Amino acid sequence: MYMNIFLMPKKYIFNNKKLDKYQTKAVLCKKPVYLVVAGAGSGKTLTIEAKIDYLLKNNYKKEEILCISFTNETVNSLKSRLQENNNLVDVKTFHRLALDILGSGYNISSSNLLEYIIEEYFESIIYQDNTYKLLNYIDNIDNLKNIICTFINQFKSLNLTIDYFLYLLSSKAIKTEEKIILVIIFKVYIIYQEELKSENKIDFNDMINLAINKVDELTRFKYSYIIIDEYQDTSKMKYLLIKKIVDRFNTKIMAVGDDYQLIYSFTGSNISLFTKFKKYFKSSKIIKIKNNYRNPSDIVEISKRMILKNRNQINKRLKANKNIKDSIIVVYYQDLIKDFEIIIKDIDNIMVLGRNNKDLDLLKELNIEKNIHYMTIHSAKGLEEDNVIVLNNIDDTLGFPNKINNSDILSYLFNYNQMEEERRLFFVALTRAKEKVFLFTIKGKESIFVKELIKNYKYKIKIIDLNQKKL
Repeated sequence: MYMNIFLMPKKYIFNNKKLDKYQTKAVLCKKPVYLVVAGAGSGKTLTIEAKIDYLLKNNYKKEEILCISFTNETVNSLKSRLQENNNLVDVKTFHRLALDILGSGYNISSSNLLEYIIEEYFESIIYQDNTYKLLNYIDNIDNLKNIICTFINQFKSLNLTIDYFLYLLSSKAIKTEEKIILVIIFKVYIIYQEELKSENKIDFNDMINLAINKVDELTRFKYSYIIIDEYQDTSKMKYLLIKKIVDRFNTKIMAVGDDYQLIYSFTGSNISLFTKFKKYFKSSKIIKIKNNYRNPSDIVEISKRMILKNRNQINKRLKANKNIKDSIIVVYYQDLIKDFEIIIKDIDNIMVLGRNNKDLDLLKELNIEKNIHYMTIHSAKGLEEDNVIVLNNIDDTLGFPNKINNSDILSYLFNYNQMEEERRLFFVALTRAKEKVFLFTIKGKESIFVKELIKNYKYKIKIIDLNQKKL
């Protein structure tokens, strides 16, 4: 017992900040491949910065270290943080890494080419081959367009072939109405592939798939240590790219992420790559960062209990570092604009979140000082603010949770549970708040998440009913 106390590492100090014991353990870990499970507000980016600092102090050169993140925005944000401390190593998206592996000679198509092809198909091509008759069986064309785009991107990201399309179309287990959608998707896919071929271009999905094969031809790889941020968003093919690099060049990996915040399943993110990490990387290690420095204790406790209603989430012992009374507030409103103005008049530093951009449109027109930030929940991941207002928590098709069902068709490509995804999205919304989160809803039309909060945590939830009184 006493020996264990003396063997515990000293807390790592980076940029005059003393990391906690869990962050320190993540920084000092010498396992060749390991996963850091970092809950919301746990200092994930600080841990990444400190790991880079540790590597540079222990015989690694800057040019040997690579950080991978998933979007240009998160890449630029991390670059900015690293630059401040003169620890700027290479920071890239998966697609930038793939392109570097491929080298020159590849023309990349516009990122919106598929959307353009889909619009062209519905405006003209669909009437040339009589497929337009199938539209009689489609309720929502805009939703169908989104399904087509998502399906084709994921079909390609999984490196599937036309044979799989033909298998689906011939399967007796698939309903007729679903086959109608699959026929339309197949036609758009063929047109899209022909367009790429005629222009001698590849798209972002081709980029990853081609890079996986290209790794076998490489004689050397520049990086000996890779840090992957937001690892919960990894898809199968991105995992295969990293796995091949690890196997071929013995590259060391620290992956960091939070399965509670996996909100991109519709783009192919596979939760099992995270929750079953040791299955995919043999002899690896998992380290959990347990302290939450952002959220009040009620938000930490309640959001965790709600997310664990999902199957296959990792149970974490999260510890809050502050207590704020009435940190979760349900607001019953009548007139959105007037009641919004009532709520915000006594609070500052506000992040307004919508499930969709349309949720935000009305409020964006208000002439209010610039201490209010409007964004979708997807774009808010990784950000924080003192006060958060979540709109449209109503029981409706376009409410939150969103009820437009894409899961039936997408389930033929990967295991996609839309309601579990919406629950994780609600978790992200709650955990942006450093002080209070206000959930706007309509009395009698509360969303299932709001009903769940009121039923199970009524002694920790404050309710403001603007139908009865004005503050």
